[in-house]
Amino acid sequence: MGQQGGTREGGTAQQESSTTVALADDVRRLMEAHWRPDHGYSVPNPGTYPHLWLWDSCFHAIIWACLGDDRALHEIEAVLAGQLANGMVPHMRYGGEGPDTWLGPLAETSSLTQPPMFGHAIRVLTDAGIQVSKETLAKARDGLDWLWENRRTREGLIYVVHPWEAGNDHSPRWDDWGAPGRTPDGYSRPARTAWNKERMNEVSFSDDGAAAWSTSFVACPAAFNAYTAFNFRELAAVTGDPALEDRAAELAAAMDRHLWDGEEQLWSDLAVVGGGASVRIPISDGVMGALVTADETKARAALRQLADPARFGAAFGPANVARDHPAYDPDTYWRGPAWPPLNYLFQQALKRLGLEQEAAALAELTAGGATTSGWAEYWNPENGRGLGAVPQSWAGLVIAMQQ
Repeated sequence: MGQQGGTREGGTAQQESSTTVALADDVRRLMEAHWRPDHGYSVPNPGTYPHLWLWDSCFHAIIWACLGDDRALHEIEAVLAGQLANGMVPHMRYGGEGPDTWLGPLAETSSLTQPPMFGHAIRVLTDAGIQVSKETLAKARDGLDWLWENRRTREGLIYVVHPWEAGNDHSPRWDDWGAPGRTPDGYSRPARTAWNKERMNEVSFSDDGAAAWSTSFVACPAAFNAYTAFNFRELAAVTGDPALEDRAAELAAAMDRHLWDGEEQLWSDLAVVGGGASVRIPISDGVMGALVTADETKARAALRQLADPARFGAAFGPANVARDHPAYDPDTYWRGPAWPPLNYLFQQALKRLGLEQEAAALAELTAGGATTSGWAEYWNPENGRGLGAVPQSWAGLVIAMQQ
């Protein structure tokens, strides 16, 4: 009996290994198709997203590193090559003609930023044995310093001046800023995009072109704060700098004091200029505080909602809006679909708490969503239908989730 049991376990391990190899082959093909050697980075989607985006390329670096490919380093260097004089890392470097090449006064980059995922990406590269130069480490530190020195409120939280900076630009959390939301005829993405573009008229800029403030939209998103604290901590793990670790702890504590919503058991956003009650709408971004909080009770309370069908739990990975909330729309951009980069970060939080079984289950759901959707930008969490740009390079994060 013991020998038969060993054979079955060996067969299962063999099958899992074979599946992972096949997945890696698919991801490599995806990344190769999106790599632009003349630019030194991968485009998220050649038609819809023909430029460099900050957190996209950081995720690309992670994917390349997991594939054992040195292009991981090129992606990070390309992200930081657009850094402005005072340290801000723009959320876009323009790759030529195409959509969205107008975001502020600069000709080659946007003037907005985005979740600073370069600290974590550098740690992944370092752990994979890819040597990161001192110059790149210094640029990453400068990018995080800029947020700390230029974008903090009196509560000690990090603020953004436009929904595009938050990453989840069509989220229902921004509805109370006057943004077009659900109507009797459904949700209009073009109307919301037009509204977002109009908000750029109210943004003011520093001398180097970095967005500094807005007269209509300033917010402290829970997820953006969590991402920033997480990247402070990850870069600290590489450089050994205790100041970065201290900042991570300070920011996480500020989140727990000012953003924790005991009723929803999630971290909510804070409105600074404009806004209203929509900041408390239960979205999965509100789980991200689990990446950094020192309060394990809060972290577990938030994380368990990812698999709870009464909250975010769905057949193809966590929905982005609670499934029982009126704003939930599983087919609409940032109004309910599952997102591969969010799933990857949820898994990081699960692993941080030692929830390995839950982390493995999330990896399996995400792989199912990515392959069923055709490697989509995001997908319907109920049926895996591909949405947005198809294929999208960051869907390749499924290979990182197998590690």
